[in-house]
Amino acid sequence: MKTIVLNGNPDASNTIFEDYLNKLSSTLAAANHMVTLFNLRDMGIRYCTGCLGCFVKTPGECIVKDASADMRRKYINSDFALLASPVIMGFTSALLKTAQDRLTPLLLPYFELSADGVRHVGRYAKFPSIGLLLEKSPHTAGDTIRIIHDIYKRYATNIKSSLLFVKLTDSPVEAVVNEINHL
Repeated sequence: MKTIVLNGNPDASNTIFEDYLNKLSSTLAAANHMVTLFNLRDMGIRYCTGCLGCFVKTPGECIVKDASADMRRKYINSDFALLASPVIMGFTSALLKTAQDRLTPLLLPYFELSADGVRHVGRYAKFPSIGLLLEKSPHTAGDTIRIIHDIYKRYATNIKSSLLFVKLTDSPVEAVVNEINHL
């Protein structure tokens, strides 16, 4: 299975999170996954400007040239995408959100009505399933994980995918790998 991991940790000194993702990636690779790990903080991905150029001027490609083009290619050719981030001020990191915004060229500028609402039409026939891995901070409030889950469930619908799980880094790596292996 082709698996992409988007590491939205902005703080390289957060070695607990980094070690968790590295162990997760190596455990997946040992289980015959082809794993691509993107450390978003090292990629210099720029913000989406909302220009809609990826819909109109250069369909399917962002007009901003940066490392997001390689990320998009790996994403759309994966079977599973793990979005990983510490919880910062009640949500995932700005790095992860920026990367998600830069996946917009994978969609068409048209909308369709589905059982769960209105969403973009996909540019491709197949999109990877999504899992979300979160690291709670000491300040993470009780409802925060549920709220993030609900937002990402809607995000997955809009990007022609499905959110298969939300796991926390206090779960054993093997439990997360087991979830991914049962896709």
